[in-house]
Amino acid sequence: MKAAAIQLGSGADVEANIVAADELVRAAAAEGATLVVLPEKWTVMGSPEDLRAGAQTLEGSAIAWARAIAAELKLDLVAGSIAERRSPETDEQFAGGAPADRRLANASVHVGPDGEIRAVYRKLHMFDVEIEGKRYRESDTDEPGEEVISSVLAGGAKLGMAICYDLRFPELFRVLALRGARVVALPAAFTQPTTRDHWEPLIRARAIENQVFVVAANQVGTHPGGHHSGGCSLIVDPWGTVLARADGKAPGYVLADLDFDGQDDIRRRVPLLEHRRPEVYA
Repeated sequence: MKAAAIQLGSGADVEANIVAADELVRAAAAEGATLVVLPEKWTVMGSPEDLRAGAQTLEGSAIAWARAIAAELKLDLVAGSIAERRSPETDEQFAGGAPADRRLANASVHVGPDGEIRAVYRKLHMFDVEIEGKRYRESDTDEPGEEVISSVLAGGAKLGMAICYDLRFPELFRVLALRGARVVALPAAFTQPTTRDHWEPLIRARAIENQVFVVAANQVGTHPGGHHSGGCSLIVDPWGTVLARADGKAPGYVLADLDFDGQDDIRRRVPLLEHRRPEVYA
């Protein structure tokens, strides 16, 4: 299986972001990719007001596009994550409501080659942190999910789903591995400082300790609202080897072959999941 991680510099214009994603997904598919992962909030990046204005339900134009292109190109598409509006109110009521009533979900959607939605994962861990003096409060705009989600790719391999800050929580990746995940899709919008210092070490650690492939698609550049993403999208194998790396400068994509036979061999030679002793960890 050939996988692609798409790197975008999304802004507040949803339709422009869809056009940019369409171009890169088609280019990756033309080079043989059958699993394509888009970055976090690929539909809209910006201020809280931008996010609420660009939020969509799963019936909106973004996921309609994802379903159509996955079916057209016959590929598994992890449509990064979108700012999902789950409220039943009209757009006018939603826009005028109190902020506490207008929280979104940060939702990653796996669409199969038949164009059907296979799974929806809503980000579990909210990015409420301070990085180099800048405060981030994802929980002001987003409601955390409540469920670990995996899916199944067209060839039968299990797909684990995570988003950005989830990368810092090894428990999630271990649960996905124990449920049979062979690949984990990681849409992200890692900041420039955390991309610089933490991005690759964390991805390689999660891949090594769970013997999974990680396809990590990051945002890049400056977005409305003052957020700066670091790019450097990665595809890492179960040994921790970086198979493909994007730069930290511009949108684009990277490709790599996922060797499941090689993964089986690693798991046979180093059967760490079998060596776990959960009875003593508590």
